[in-house]
Amino acid sequence: MRAMILAAGRGKRLRPLTDHTPKPLLCVGGKPLIVHQIERLVTAGISELVINHAYLGQQIVDALGDGQPWGARIRYSAEQTALETGGGIYRALPLLGNAPFLVVNADIWCDIDYATLTLPAGDWAHLVLVANPDHNPAGDFALHDGRVTEDSPRLTFSGIGVYHPQLFANCSPGAFPLAPLLRRAIQQQRVSGCHYRGQWMDIGTVERFVTAAKYLLFSA
Repeated sequence: MRAMILAAGRGKRLRPLTDHTPKPLLCVGGKPLIVHQIERLVTAGISELVINHAYLGQQIVDALGDGQPWGARIRYSAEQTALETGGGIYRALPLLGNAPFLVVNADIWCDIDYATLTLPAGDWAHLVLVANPDHNPAGDFALHDGRVTEDSPRLTFSGIGVYHPQLFANCSPGAFPLAPLLRRAIQQQRVSGCHYRGQWMDIGTVERFVTAAKYLLFSA
């Protein structure tokens, strides 16, 4: 399986930290956020990686190169302006191939074993859901018997998912979100999921960045 790391976001809520550094290169636990992801993916046996970038993207390319220091093979999907999650994945599809692929956000930290994630036959997406954090108390999707629905109670989408290219079959180039594609697939009963109960952190604000940095410092 190949994997894509989403790294094109501007990181406005992390300003001023992101004024001169792209969000994926901010360091927690002694290394950039995106390096945590690369290492966990390679440990799980996933070494063929695609990284999209936009804002200050050349810094990401310069820092990571071809991925060889981590045992990875990295290819890049450059965006002139950020295409949102759906548009970014769609643009990168030629690099991801025809088989299901894993997508992870660069601005999260999670101790999940990526090797455990698969896409059941016939599904177009498999989502990793987590308990609702304080900043998303209403959640995003429900989970019943391994199937993702829009019922209640809801859990939070972790930013980790396995997708089939078919999910993007009717899309066109440009910027668009992922959520409407997932909701259409849910209506067609094409989305499975799991509730991950391990450690997960969304590092989207300065306050959450500080919390993650402290956690990784004292858990090392």
